[in-house]
Amino acid sequence: MVNATEGAKEQTQSGIGLSDAQLSQPRRRMLDLVNRLHSTGVQVDIDLPQIAVIGSQSAGKSSLIESISGITLPRAAGTCTRCPTECRLSRSDSPWQCKVSLRFITDKNGQLLGQVRNEAFGPVIYNKAEVEERIKRAQRAILNPSRPRKQFLDGDDNNSRLTELSFSNNCVSLQISGPDVADLSFCDLPGLIASVSSSGGHANDIALVEGLVTSYIKKPSCIILLTVTCETDFENQGAHRLAKQYDPEGRRTIGVLTKPDRIPEGEQNHWLPFIRNEREPLDNNWYCVKQPSSSDIKQNITWDEARKREDDYFSMTPPWNELDTIYLKYLRTRNLVERLSSVLSDLIAKRLPEIQEELDRSIIKVREILGSLPRPPSTDPVNEVANLLYEFAADLHRHVDGVPGENGILQCIRPAQDKFRRTIRDTAPQFMPFERRRADGKVLQPPTFLEGDDDIGVVNNQVYGRALVVARKMANTDEAEGSVPVPAQAQETEPSSSTAKKRTHEETVEDSNTGNIYVDEVFARAHKARTRELPGSYPFTVQKTFIIDVVKQWKDPALIYLQNVQTFMLAHTKELVSKHFSEFGQGLLEQRVRAIVHNHLKECFKRAEQRVLWVLEMEEHPFTVNYHYLSEYKSKFLAYYKSARDKETRGEVTSQIESFVSQPTVSAAGPQQPTTPGNPKLAKKPRPAASFGSPEEPEEPNGIAKVLAGLTEMGIVGIKPQDLYRILPPDEMEPAINIMADVRAYCQVAYKRFSDNVPQAVDHELVRGVERDILKTLCMKLGTSGPLSERICAELAQESPQVADKRLDLMKKLERLQSATVELMEIEL
Repeated sequence: MVNATEGAKEQTQSGIGLSDAQLSQPRRRMLDLVNRLHSTGVQVDIDLPQIAVIGSQSAGKSSLIESISGITLPRAAGTCTRCPTECRLSRSDSPWQCKVSLRFITDKNGQLLGQVRNEAFGPVIYNKAEVEERIKRAQRAILNPSRPRKQFLDGDDNNSRLTELSFSNNCVSLQISGPDVADLSFCDLPGLIASVSSSGGHANDIALVEGLVTSYIKKPSCIILLTVTCETDFENQGAHRLAKQYDPEGRRTIGVLTKPDRIPEGEQNHWLPFIRNEREPLDNNWYCVKQPSSSDIKQNITWDEARKREDDYFSMTPPWNELDTIYLKYLRTRNLVERLSSVLSDLIAKRLPEIQEELDRSIIKVREILGSLPRPPSTDPVNEVANLLYEFAADLHRHVDGVPGENGILQCIRPAQDKFRRTIRDTAPQFMPFERRRADGKVLQPPTFLEGDDDIGVVNNQVYGRALVVARKMANTDEAEGSVPVPAQAQETEPSSSTAKKRTHEETVEDSNTGNIYVDEVFARAHKARTRELPGSYPFTVQKTFIIDVVKQWKDPALIYLQNVQTFMLAHTKELVSKHFSEFGQGLLEQRVRAIVHNHLKECFKRAEQRVLWVLEMEEHPFTVNYHYLSEYKSKFLAYYKSARDKETRGEVTSQIESFVSQPTVSAAGPQQPTTPGNPKLAKKPRPAASFGSPEEPEEPNGIAKVLAGLTEMGIVGIKPQDLYRILPPDEMEPAINIMADVRAYCQVAYKRFSDNVPQAVDHELVRGVERDILKTLCMKLGTSGPLSERICAELAQESPQVADKRLDLMKKLERLQSATVELMEIEL
């Protein structure tokens, strides 16, 4: 080995590697900055400039490192090649010193640590002769991670061959400083191996070492110092293949040929094309160095003597001494170190602004991730849980009262309310004021007086009595949206139109579910219901049976509406629970609150269901005190049905009356004017004025005008054309028409009442009911207000280990990034 002690005095004159004067002060400060950045461990997070020394085993890497650093590395049992050895060289005005530390990237199980851990391994070394032994012990400590570090630092080294690991990602870090030390940093990586011996090692060692080397050289800011021994064919050395894989253009690779004195006779010229950069060209060229031989090491020659012998070798040994002058700068260790230092310095100068940007982006990203994590556990979990419960209850109350926006609870319920109201409205009986035998092809137009009465649309007689059909459609839509299933009794099949057409005239269809109800069928039912009534009188039970038939159809739509509202409430309360509790603890509080709210909602549903059934039970007995609306609707429906029937049974008379009324002159003359028995001429229909030059004959009055005139002559005045219906013979179906008007008027009043009462009951018991006493219910069932509240709240606030580990890793990473930012701020580019 090189005699470090004897060479110590000579170093003060010759220096180690690059002379200090060759580096400008700003460049030196940048090199120092990168070393400090490495001390923060930020190289785990960003790409820092670094030199990685790679090569196959026995490629001469150790000798090269010794010639650059001026220290002696351990060689026994190949220990130095089994873990990375980082050398950080820096010039200092203080006396020469070396600090040995262990850098742990992974734990004893090989898992990555959240933050790089640096541990000093022994006191500072001031005597170079002590470095070799300290490094050997440090490497053994790295390869035995489960054993105490102190055991390797102070204990004996009898079992140096026995290690827990054959290779490790953790490294030994050497911080060497002194007056004549080169400003350079590099990392000596384990040599690539081609096979594992049967006496030692593990089957995965080859992949482990290659993966370790790859983790360094794949970074864009890593300068690859590729060592290739000249005693083995170039093609057989895998380090070049790996370097070319990650630096295919050779921009950041510096090649070094070692052991030129061991080139087989006659093969020296095979290596000269590398020096001339003709073979496997690199941007920074290939170099060749000559390190001390085995005999030189045994003689303990000094570092300066080793450099002198290297100079003599290249000066006197062909074919090296025959190279053109321009290629001589690629020979010798000193030239290599100068080039390494220059390349590293240039890379640092280029990368520093980029590093600052990367740090800024990384800090922002880490803070964003930290912000997205659940809140850290509180030091006062009781108050925090209480605040969360209170805020949830207040937010639930606000949503139940109504919030703007299309996704609010009330906004989601409103379409179901409209659908329910339409469904109930469409159960109205479809009375037809015609006999069934004369009904073919006849269409009853919808009553126009209901157009403004029903704000949810015009009532169409074609959908009257379709409650179950509409309910089924309503249920199918809701099921498709994930709502509660519809009761089986609401799944009945609607009779098809073709089936309805096949019914014979003799079939009596009185159920409003299946179609029209004709006036003769109403009359037949009324006649059958008579008991002791006087002739022409019919019992109220006729109207009642029709009304009950309608009310029976209201149950399924009401329950479907209730179930739909429950579905909406389940979805909204679940969303609110997640909003308030998802980021608290491990999710235990959210889970429990969701279960409590769900059960509370089920109880509210039961109460609402009882209310709906109670409302339905009341509707089974016809009742109203809204006499005004009932009377108004009856008169309108009575006129509506009579008018339609009169057009059918008394079509000619009706058409004459309507034609007479539609004449514009009628309203201004005839019977509408004041008349007296002494002035019968006023009853005559006025004659339009003749056109100029074309006199007309007086127009003969028609039948309606004659009747009105005759009544006027008899002294009966104030008669309108429409009043003539009263002098017509009575309609035998008039009692049935009156029953139809009664039933239809009541259904109109009852449907409005029922379509209000059910949503109101559901709103009171289910929608508003869910927030009623919710805070008290939560506190009681969670136990947060009892004697065990502190223990319960502490359990609820406990954070997930995964989240805790992630937060800790992010906090450590943020600390590293911020420390690196502080270091960068101290240098002026």
